[in-house]
Amino acid sequence: MSNVPPNGEWSERVGRLQEKLASAGMAGCLVTQNVGIYYFSGSMQAGYVFVPAVGEPTFYVRRSLVRALEESKIRTTELLSFRAFGEQLRADYPQSFPAAEAGERPLVGSDLDVMPAQLYLKLGEVVPGARIVDASTLLRTVRSVKSAYEIGRISEAAEVVAAALEEGLAALKSGMTELELMAIIELGTRRRGHIGLMRMRGYNQEIMTGIVSAGEAAAEPSYFDGPAGGRGLSPTSPKSVSRRPIGRDEPILLDLGCCIDGYVIDQTRTAVIGQLSPELEAAYRVSEAIIRQTERSLRPGATPEQLYVQALDAAAEAGLAGNFMGFGKDQVKFLGHGIGLEIDEWPVLARGFRDPLEPGMTLAVEPKFTFPGQGVVGIENTYLVTENGFRTLTKSPERLLAL
Repeated sequence: MSNVPPNGEWSERVGRLQEKLASAGMAGCLVTQNVGIYYFSGSMQAGYVFVPAVGEPTFYVRRSLVRALEESKIRTTELLSFRAFGEQLRADYPQSFPAAEAGERPLVGSDLDVMPAQLYLKLGEVVPGARIVDASTLLRTVRSVKSAYEIGRISEAAEVVAAALEEGLAALKSGMTELELMAIIELGTRRRGHIGLMRMRGYNQEIMTGIVSAGEAAAEPSYFDGPAGGRGLSPTSPKSVSRRPIGRDEPILLDLGCCIDGYVIDQTRTAVIGQLSPELEAAYRVSEAIIRQTERSLRPGATPEQLYVQALDAAAEAGLAGNFMGFGKDQVKFLGHGIGLEIDEWPVLARGFRDPLEPGMTLAVEPKFTFPGQGVVGIENTYLVTENGFRTLTKSPERLLAL
């Protein structure tokens, strides 16, 4: 699959958002977050994208206009000044931003789930002719269905991380630190085009290339909204790898990602130098059984909540409900998540997500079990929902990697 987006990629994205804006009675949508700006314009320069419910969108650029003009696939112009932004919008879109004295205050959506409160308050001052409301549900729903180009980028990321993991496993030996192993894997991904970061939408949720963590260090809880955190290098980086040596007969959690052309893959494999204890190996087999069970239901029409509840029941039947997706108060309440330009996209395989799955959705499914003092075991694949079922995008072999 080419890394050059096809003609019509961005107009199709804008069109799908415009359909939802019209249904929601919104006059338009102001996109302020970098990822959203790229998604609708094809450029990630500083500024704002305005998408009217009807008509041509505009990218208002603060910096760098020169680069944005080269990259953007939509109308692009200079943001004259923030204080005059309301006047500029009104001049370009009088139907969306009527004069304040007209007495009308049409609804203009925006990405309020990620917008700083200070920016929201300032926009209220400079754009008085409209009422800014939350459109994050619309934006995240539009992005939840991927195009062929986007699926190609995620698939390429899967190829890259699989090759890098293979290099890491070939170098792995007892006594190597988590950090040393991660450095080998990260080098492998960077050499193949990983941009060096993986974006998350959640507030204060930061992520490295992933988690490489062994034994009891993997089971240490952290702020991260996931089933495993890892010890980390210090309180300023309280997750993922540490300088702990990797020993024999302990689980090594390899929860890895990679970002190619902005699109991420997410996968997990469990390795061991030697052999796992019977308890941990049995739990790993349950994680495999849960992912197979999920695959049997992974098709258009299934609901994310249904898949999550199924997994909860399976964990309980195996006597592992207390270890599923974390431990104690640090358990997370999901089985998986959408994936694309961000790690934490919609839909989430969790209670409350009842809208049926659609073809084109990409999902990371990650049943894991945490055992304090011992470690974390599990598996994670990224899938594409197809017209008749699913396709696995993850490329790494699916097995307990006993070395």
